[in-house]
Amino acid sequence: MSQQSVDRKQLLKAVLENGYFTTADVREIHLQPGQQSGRHVHPCAVLGYIVDGTAIYQIEGKEEQVLPAGSAFHEPAGVTIANFGNASDSQSMTFVAFYLLNGDQELIQMLD
Repeated sequence: MSQQSVDRKQLLKAVLENGYFTTADVREIHLQPGQQSGRHVHPCAVLGYIVDGTAIYQIEGKEEQVLPAGSAFHEPAGVTIANFGNASDSQSMTFVAFYLLNGDQELIQMLD
């Protein structure tokens, strides 16, 4: 019996410059239609994957990105995220976030 090859599609390659990680906390997150996160910062690196719907993602001072289902993203530790939210006013959005923690850390800090 011949072995079938495994298809590996790179979704994201992120440079993680903040040391080592002791824990990965993986969360499935649902946003309601039109729901936005607002300005925030993560004390840890966050990698994410859009499962369903479309996200709006913007690092402060950089151009806004539209992330359809199947997209991956990186929120660097200590960098202000101007917004992360649901691009649709009529459909919910789901993503999976991988928080790469070093010890006991909060996952998010909301900013004014």
